[in-house]
Amino acid sequence: MPSPDQVSVTAGALLGLLNERSMTGWELVEEAWSRVGNFWTIQRSQAYRELAQLERRGFAEALPAEGRGRRRYRITDSGRQAYLDWLERSPGEENVRVPFLLTVAFADDVPEERFHELLDDQRRRHEDRLTRYEAWREELASDTSDRGRGRLATLALGIHYERAALAWLDELPSYLAGTRDAPGRDAEH
Repeated sequence: MPSPDQVSVTAGALLGLLNERSMTGWELVEEAWSRVGNFWTIQRSQAYRELAQLERRGFAEALPAEGRGRRRYRITDSGRQAYLDWLERSPGEENVRVPFLLTVAFADDVPEERFHELLDDQRRRHEDRLTRYEAWREELASDTSDRGRGRLATLALGIHYERAALAWLDELPSYLAGTRDAPGRDAEH
């Protein structure tokens, strides 16, 4: 947990985005998703809670309301310093969550036909994401700014991850072959 003068990972990331330009909470979530989508997510409600906290702490300020009551936020000087301090800290341990891995862990309890449907669904999702990431890479290829290079580097991890996930999904049936009737299983299965 950050000390009272530090910001959380989510707040630091939001400050980093606000350091680039003023944005609404909606725009912040969309921008975060476009940059690090599946590796770091933020819910809209979380973004708005963090923005309110950042405003209370004097790290961000709300600009006058626009149409439909939308509010843009901008970073303050103290927010910029909090952001720079956040960048200096160690990011900490990774926390990768793969919900399908839980299904795999209990694969023996999933009817075989259903398991293959789930496997096909996972393959489709990763193929779609890989296609989307590769298209984004083409769009970003001409951006040679510091931020553009950072976005490309982040996107490269996404591309490598999706390729690795697809390779693992292709190998998965061989890991599970023959386990459904393996010796030592309960007679009830």
